[in-house]
Amino acid sequence: MRIFIILLLAIIMPLVESSVVLGTQDAQNKSETLTARQRKIVSIAAFTAAGDLPKLTTALNEWLDAGLTINEIKEILVQMYAYCGFPRSLNGINTFMAVLDERREKGVQDEAGKEANPMPANVNKDEYGAKVRAELSGSDTIPSPSGYQVFAPIIDTFLKEHLFADIFARDILDYQTRELATISALAAMSGTAGQLQFHLGASMNMGLTEEHLKNFISVIESEVGKQEADVAGRVLNSVLSARTK
Repeated sequence: MRIFIILLLAIIMPLVESSVVLGTQDAQNKSETLTARQRKIVSIAAFTAAGDLPKLTTALNEWLDAGLTINEIKEILVQMYAYCGFPRSLNGINTFMAVLDERREKGVQDEAGKEANPMPANVNKDEYGAKVRAELSGSDTIPSPSGYQVFAPIIDTFLKEHLFADIFARDILDYQTRELATISALAAMSGTAGQLQFHLGASMNMGLTEEHLKNFISVIESEVGKQEADVAGRVLNSVLSARTK
């Protein structure tokens, strides 16, 4: 009997170990796919930037039904103005207000969520924003101004002090989530390949992987359109190629 048990264990243990390894690999593979929450962020940002308010309405309801908060959505819609302009951002916010009104009329109470902590009054926004932008680019140092920064320094000031300081310092969303929203908006618009290239790289610097971004492209194709996905896919290939050199 003892010999039988030993032989049985010798057969079973490799199978168990194999199952554990496969289970670990499955978990790792799953982690390389955007979560349902992340896919909703892609949809909301892309539809806002594209001005597709009917699809945005559906995505907003699905987000709220999934238990995500009002303030998280507000934060994405507010950030969008930095990439697609006030008109589309405000249209998205007004659409969201209408969605909330309709849900309240039906007796649905959605969670507001946390408010952003204020930035300390004594922060040097120019320096803070420059550091955030450098971090997004994967640099440990702040590079010397060049290009548009020299030609039109005021726009660089706005970028550093407002976008990368006032907005990015708001702690309702982390940098990875903000970058995911940004690339979604840029992918939904035309003529933004240069900015998309920077922010795809930034999203990887913030922890999104190649597989995450390939999944992102598939969401853009299914939710926004094949043409937009093809353009974003070519930009992503360029980013990935540059990172392997």
